[in-house]
Amino acid sequence: MSEFQSPRVNAARLPSFVGRTVRLPCKVLNFQAGGALVEACDGGQVEVRLTDSQELTGTFVEIIGQVISESAIKFMLSLSLDSDKELDMKLVNDVVELTFDPRFKKMFPPQ
Repeated sequence: MSEFQSPRVNAARLPSFVGRTVRLPCKVLNFQAGGALVEACDGGQVEVRLTDSQELTGTFVEIIGQVISESAIKFMLSLSLDSDKELDMKLVNDVVELTFDPRFKKMFPPQ
């Protein structure tokens, strides 16, 4: 599956995707050795593993990466979600959850 067709997830859904590539909309909280700590759109905290040459720019980002554990993701790419207004993470989480709702199965790629 291409990383651009990967499902959007929140922290609660990460355990179901270990070993797979996902998209994680989140807010960067802080940087630590070897990575960063982010808050997913559902409020859960996720560790993002970065190499020395990788960086996260912006406060709100969507991380594309491989899930390596129930609460960690290996960074591949990020997209900035910053704008002149703060991102409504509750609304983002509602959209993420709707993509898993069986009523909308035909609208979203298989997960």
